[in-house]
Amino acid sequence: MPSLAINSRDSGPSLLSQVWLAESLAAGEGAIAASGFAALDAELPGGGWPVGSMTEVLHAGTESFAWPLLLPALAQAVSARGRPVALIGAPHEPFGPALAAQGLPPEALLWVRCDAPAARLWACEQALRCAEVSAVLAWLPQARVGELRRLQLAAQQFDALFWVFRPQAQAAQASPARLRLLVEAAQDEEEGGHSLQVHLLKRRGPPLVRPVPLMARPARLNAVLAASQRRRAQRQPVEVSAGRPAAATVVRLASVARLPEIAHALDRPFLAA
Repeated sequence: MPSLAINSRDSGPSLLSQVWLAESLAAGEGAIAASGFAALDAELPGGGWPVGSMTEVLHAGTESFAWPLLLPALAQAVSARGRPVALIGAPHEPFGPALAAQGLPPEALLWVRCDAPAARLWACEQALRCAEVSAVLAWLPQARVGELRRLQLAAQQFDALFWVFRPQAQAAQASPARLRLLVEAAQDEEEGGHSLQVHLLKRRGPPLVRPVPLMARPARLNAVLAASQRRRAQRQPVEVSAGRPAAATVVRLASVARLPEIAHALDRPFLAA
C-alpha cells in the first residue's frame, strides 16, 4: 500500500498557504463592502461587510440600530451601484431627512410592510433574487434556523449586501450566518452624540473579548433626528399582493416619483407569483 505521508519540506508551505488558522482573522472569500468605520473593518474578516452572505445583527430592546450601523455602507452601495435598498418588515418608517443628511437618498429605499413571519421570509427571498437590489435589510424575529439557512443559500447566489435583525434572546440559537453581531447603544459624553458597542459573537477568526466602540450619531445630527418625532416623511402607500402567505404593503417616499424606473424595479420582485 503506498504511503500517504506528506513531505512537509516540499509541500508544507504551499499547503499551509491554503489553510485558515483559527487564531488568525480570515480573509474575505468574496466581495467586501467597507463598513465606513475603520475600527470595525479592522475586526471584520476581509476588512468589511461580506457581499452575497448573511450578516446577523442581534439587538436588545426594540431598537435594532440598523441605520447608525449601516448608513455608511448603504450610502456607498447605492452611490456605486445605482440600485435601491429593500427594507423587509422594518419596525419604523424611514426618516428621509436624517438619512439624506448622511448620504442615503430616500428615493433609493423600498419599505415592505408585512407582519406575518411567512410573508417576511418570502419577501426577503424575492428581494435577494432581484438583480436590481443592492442591499436587503430584514427584520425576522421569529425565523427558524432552517429558514435562515434557506435565505443564506439565496444570498450566496447573488451579490447583494444582506443583514438580518433579530432580538438578543436569539443569541443562544444556532445560526447559519458566518458573521454575527450584538449591538448595544451607549452615550458618548465627550462628543455629545451617541455611540454603539458592537460585540462580534461569530466570525472567522479569534474571539474578540472587548466590543468595538463606534461613533454612530454626531451631535450635529441630533437636531435633524429630533425632527422625526414631530413629523413623518411623505410617502405614497401602494397595496401589493405578495402572492404567497400574506399581503404586503410597499411604501415609497414621495421623492421616488422622480425615479420611476427604480420604483418599478423595486416593485418587481414582490409582484412575482
